[in-house]
Amino acid sequence: MTNGLIVKGLQKTYTNGVRALDDVDLQVSPGLYGLLGPNGAGKSTLMRTLATLLQPDAGEILLDGIDVLAEPDQLRRQLGYLPQQIGAYPGVSGRGLMKRFAWLKGRTDRRQRRREISQLLEQVNLTEAADRAVSEYSGGMLRRFGIALSLIGSPRLLIVDEPTAGLDPTERNQFHRVLAEVATEAVVLLSTHIVEDVENLCGRLSILTDGRIVATGSPAELIEPLRGRLWSRVIAKNQEPPGDALRVLAHPNGLRVIMQGERAPKGGYVSHQPSLEDAYHVALQASGEEVDV
Repeated sequence: MTNGLIVKGLQKTYTNGVRALDDVDLQVSPGLYGLLGPNGAGKSTLMRTLATLLQPDAGEILLDGIDVLAEPDQLRRQLGYLPQQIGAYPGVSGRGLMKRFAWLKGRTDRRQRRREISQLLEQVNLTEAADRAVSEYSGGMLRRFGIALSLIGSPRLLIVDEPTAGLDPTERNQFHRVLAEVATEAVVLLSTHIVEDVENLCGRLSILTDGRIVATGSPAELIEPLRGRLWSRVIAKNQEPPGDALRVLAHPNGLRVIMQGERAPKGGYVSHQPSLEDAYHVALQASGEEVDV
């Protein structure tokens, strides 16, 4: 595959001995691709490395056949990056900051720059707030503004790191729509620990933990092996759930316990329809990750 993003054998160990990336391989075609994993799994390190903000110890990164590590400026001209936190100078308006970023991305033609900024602000529904200070934006507005910043220059690769954390359902849905529009032509990497974001948006995903890819596929491909292997029952709130439970969920009548096995455990368990959330927990459990069920 030459059209898209290819990552081969990516490794990164910090000076404190933490191995953040352990031989990571990815093949991502244009569209939305999910990177799912718990906090501390290595997602942000991977995103920062792909964005050329960190140098890996070993490995290869190719975008449309271009060697990113050998020619990082080639990627930077085609990159949009939305980190977890967005900072802004006090008093600088959204439009003003957009102008500065557009200039840095090579938009030197004033008319083209104005047109692109206006279109992006409208796309993320921030036209009316464009002349307000970015430091005064709400959390949802700030995330939408971040995606507008990252889209300047029509990037070929868009990296978004935990984009919906802290957003309410309406803001999250609006953000999803923007990402889906962008992904018609670009490679969009969505890094998150929120399974629902990946399930709603991504045709394919990888599950990352301890710096390793432990599962890759479409949501349906990851769910299918669990059919007929998951069982659930509701227990009282004061009843201790089994120590080998896959997941324990709140329920109006107590706690819903989900177990994994070839046969239903004794005690009134019934067949449970698997979800991507279940597949995620199974992958982490199989990797030896301690999962908060």
